[in-house]
Amino acid sequence: MFTGIVTDMGELVSVEARGEVKTLTLATSYPAAGIDIGASIAHAGVCLTVTTVSEGGPRGTLYTVDAAPETLAITTIGGWQAGRRINLERALKIGDELGGHMVSGHVDCVAQVVSREDLGSTTRFVFAVPQALARFVAAKGSVALDGTSLTVNTVEGNAFSCLLIPHTLAVTTWGGVTAGQTVNFEADTMARYAARLAEFPRG
Repeated sequence: MFTGIVTDMGELVSVEARGEVKTLTLATSYPAAGIDIGASIAHAGVCLTVTTVSEGGPRGTLYTVDAAPETLAITTIGGWQAGRRINLERALKIGDELGGHMVSGHVDCVAQVVSREDLGSTTRFVFAVPQALARFVAAKGSVALDGTSLTVNTVEGNAFSCLLIPHTLAVTTWGGVTAGQTVNFEADTMARYAARLAEFPRG
């Protein structure tokens, strides 16, 4: 589990196709000694398992993860290329502060960035998701977008907006996101269960 609070912007060093699987090598400022083989790290919201780790690289630590065909099909990872900056978050530990909301790292789909409006003190992004997933998005509720826990500001049909503060733009990849791009979307777990419960008649 994760919280949607990004703790490092990693750099994608290389992408190697191995059959239907892609092996990603990433550089991070996380200490190598603190990353175990088999550890889970969220990459732009996608939970991937560490397969190798070593000291070195442009940020101090290098590690690899594998992205399976299903992951490549429903996330943005299939289009990633070397040099890309990626929001990273280590898995939640018992006793850690829950600063965002509960995020599983299981992305539902890619969301389209419809628009970006820089307002000075905040930046408004408008996103669109498939209609089938729009029912999980509610004003004042939470969503995870590229691994970042964001509060929904407004909702209209299958489109919704979020306001980001300058700090978030500075410490995540959101500073460079523009209209027309796609980002990884994960619905709030509580919204998902609430929608499922509503499908059943009350006894």
